[in-house]
Amino acid sequence: MLDRDRIPRHIAIIMDGNGRWANQRDLPRTAGHVAGETTLFDTIDRVSDLGAGWLTVYAFSTENWSRSDEEVEFLMAFNESLLVRHRDHVAERGIRIHFMGLTDDERIPANVRRQMRESEEITANNRGMRLVFAFNYGGRADILHAVRSIAGEVRKGAVEPDSIDEAMIARQLLLPDMPDPELVIRTSGEQRLSNFLTWQSAYSELVFTDVLWPDFDEQALHDCLVQYQGRKRRFGGVADG
Repeated sequence: MLDRDRIPRHIAIIMDGNGRWANQRDLPRTAGHVAGETTLFDTIDRVSDLGAGWLTVYAFSTENWSRSDEEVEFLMAFNESLLVRHRDHVAERGIRIHFMGLTDDERIPANVRRQMRESEEITANNRGMRLVFAFNYGGRADILHAVRSIAGEVRKGAVEPDSIDEAMIARQLLLPDMPDPELVIRTSGEQRLSNFLTWQSAYSELVFTDVLWPDFDEQALHDCLVQYQGRKRRFGGVADG
């Protein structure tokens, strides 16, 4: 039984399995991404309705550039059209959109970067759930960004090395006001984080499901949340009893 009073404040999802979903149906890999679009926005609505404050989805990783030129080109155009088609619906629900990643990378087409900026601007005053697209994102790149920022302050003499602590590093991450996720879900049966929220997920509960992303429906989300609620979060402490 799902306890709606214990919904994680921040849920993060690695949306995996689009390619395998397509391969199982003798379809091109791009068909899996198209099928995953409906799942994504259904999931956004469901998580928002449950009362979570934040939802982060792994939309495009820094490693995804190694995929075929055809697939990368498709994903860039697909993400642009996805924003155009769904932005108004998301805005009407009071959801605020963020993009977290190396979004100034010139490999990202200018029109895609423009749509990303406009999506953030259009929803900037919304007070509902915060929706984060981790786009051209890598956990190590996130930490590297923080380290370089602090190193610059040390060089200027504004920060003493001995004063650097975890809180300072966290303030220099790509989206510093985002709380750490209580729950990270990965679909498709793979059991690894794949460079996703490396710093932020240090004490996240990890739930892995065999469901491929295009098939991740309301029941699959429910099952992941029930599994999360069945765990005791000790943060390195000792279990009661």
